[in-house]
Order: sequence, then structure tokens, then C-alpha cells
Amino acid sequence: MLLFSGGPIFESSIPLSVFGIDRQDAGVPRYRLLVCAGEEGPLRTTGGLELTAPYGLEALSRAGTVVVPTWRSISQAPPPEALDAIRRAHEEGARIIGLCTGAFVLAAAGLLDGRPATTHWMYAPTLAKRYPSVHVDPRELFVDDGDVLTSAGTAAGIDLCLHVVRTDHGTEAAAALARRLVVPPRRSDWQTGQRHLDRSLPEEIGADPLAEVVAWALEHLHEQFDVEALAARAYMSRRTFDRRFRSLTGSAPLQWLITQRVLQAQRLLETSDYSVDEVAGRCGFRSPVALRGHFRRQLGSSPASYRAAYRARRPQDEPDRPDRPDRPDRPLPPAELPALRRGPVSQILAAPAKADPDTYTARVPDQPARPEVSDPSGRNRLRTARGLGAALPGPRDRPVG
Repeated sequence: MLLFSGGPIFESSIPLSVFGIDRQDAGVPRYRLLVCAGEEGPLRTTGGLELTAPYGLEALSRAGTVVVPTWRSISQAPPPEALDAIRRAHEEGARIIGLCTGAFVLAAAGLLDGRPATTHWMYAPTLAKRYPSVHVDPRELFVDDGDVLTSAGTAAGIDLCLHVVRTDHGTEAAAALARRLVVPPRRSDWQTGQRHLDRSLPEEIGADPLAEVVAWALEHLHEQFDVEALAARAYMSRRTFDRRFRSLTGSAPLQWLITQRVLQAQRLLETSDYSVDEVAGRCGFRSPVALRGHFRRQLGSSPASYRAAYRARRPQDEPDRPDRPDRPDRPLPPAELPALRRGPVSQILAAPAKADPDTYTARVPDQPARPEVSDPSGRNRLRTARGLGAALPGPRDRPVG
């Protein structure tokens, strides 16, 4: 596990919880986890905590799997020494995993060139733009491309780590670990169309003058306005506003605005009986056709299908809850907006949908075994079926060819 300073504590703790605790008494196979510092310490994480890793980059040469749980900033380049160590480990046959923004480290090391990958949906456009040879798909919960794996944001890292346990040791071992972590062994929502976006914004925007413009936009999503209107409220030119907004959020203002309108539509479809045409008008879309197109692109289903699937999954005893009992056509008052900006707009309250227990929820290889292959560029990509022995650090065979 490779740690850097400035990373969020949640993502950093995921590999520790999955691979770093001996739970053999519960039927969970044991991994030997070495926590390595990717740069000089002490390593500071969110909340002002300081961490000291017991190993350095040299320990990566002993690893069968290298996990990069996070990277501190999508605008900064990772340390060259760490990138060299990751590349050497991969060349020697290690499986490389990037959780959430850890995908930026893998991309900087060149390990994602020509490969499918994912990351947090908020940063996916930046990853795709900065590394055009990477096939970025923000809709995936995680992507398993054999010897290189990536996950979407935050909790999706748990899903990917469970998938790794399942790949190494089978379904029963992954299910036992999921029970200990009190999480579902597999999440089917991503595959069945029940995808969820988050209305949150990066912490950095909180004290920025653009925060007032963002708050106004969230309050007036039912009105029709464009990015030019937001730039005017910020007293900036469109070009300056675009650049400033992108530097703070990692996405273009137009894409952010469309996402917020889709989020509002998602919420109204869950909590009201408005028709799709009415939902489109109450979310600021100029036509129902525009709503349907953006909704399908971002959530993978039509608004009508999403509503039907959501209601089919909702407990029968849950009462209908209108968006606003007094004035459902009006936005929430400003006092309630901070909570919305900090948390998801929609919460799926029902039990998980019944699905085939062998259904994967993300892109994984078709074959359980990973024979050695060479990609078109000639780069050696060692893919082997990994067992318990491969998970334990120690002398590692050199790749063939």
C-alpha cells in the first residue's frame, strides 16, 4: 500500500481494513500488508493527522499487489521516484490498483495508456483530458483490466478490494469479509441503472467567492439560465469563469450545471408524481427531450425507467414523500442548501434488488484466469491467476519474455 501526504483518510483506510487485519477466525484469508511511504514523511492526511509509514519505496519490489488508495490533488504531479517504483513493480509482475484519485498516479506512471479505467465521476473529465490515451468511463464502479485495476470514488474502493479478494480466494472468502465490514458482497445498482450522483463540491470551494455563485445556482435550478449568467454574477468573463471554476471543481461549469439539473430531476422522480415533462420544467431543462438525453447519458436509463426501478425497490411501507409539501415547485431555502451540498441528493432507502449472486457490478475480465499476453505496443503485461501465495510479499519471479 503506497501512501502520499495530503490524501483523505477514508480512502487511505480502505486497504488497511480489507488487507491489513487478520480475520482468519471469520474465514477470511490473510494478506500480508506493507504500508509504504511514497515520499518523505511524516505524511499528513485530512484532519491534520500525521502518519509514519514503516516501509519506503524499496518495499514495492517485494509486492505481488501494489495499492495506491488516493492522490492528494489532481492538479499536482506525483513524485517521480514513486512513479519509477510503481513502473518497476508492474514490469516485475505486480498487480497495480488505483482507488479513486489513485488512478491519476497510475496514469502518470503510464500504466493506463490504451486501457479502460475509471475514477471519481467529478474528476473523470480531467483524467480523460490530461491523459487522452486512457479510456475513461466514469459510469463504472470499478474496472478490472487484468494486472491494472481502478475504482470510482470513495466507497467504490471497498467494492474493488472485495473484488480482489473474490478473485484471489473465491466468493465465500469475499462474502465473509463483506459480512465483517457490514457491506454488500456485490453492488448491483451500477449495472441495473440505479446509479447515483453526488451534489457535493470539493472542500476547496467553501471559502472561495465562487461559492456564492454556486449557492445561487443550486437555489435557482428551476429557472433557465446558462453559464454566461453565472459568469456575470461572478463579475468575470466567460473564459475567466470557466478557468477558475475548473481549477476548483475539476469539471467545466456547463457539465457541472447539467449534472446538478439531472440530480434535481433524479430527486423529483424519486419523491414526487410529476410527469417527466413537468420534471424537465422544474429542473431548468428547456424541453423534456433535453432532460431525457442528459439523464440517460449520466445515469444510464430513461427518467421513466429510473422512476419505475426506484419504486420497485422501495419498501412497501415507506410513505410517499413529496419534495416540498408546501410548495414542491420551489427550491429549498438557503438554510438547507449547505446540507445538500455536503451530501447526496437522493438516498436509495430500499433493500438491495434481488439479482443473480454471480452478477458482477463492474467491468471485469471475461476469463477468470489471466494468461500472459502482450499488448499491441509490445509492452509485457503479465496476467496470472493469483492465489494466497501470490498475495504474500517475498521474492517474485521475473516476467517471461
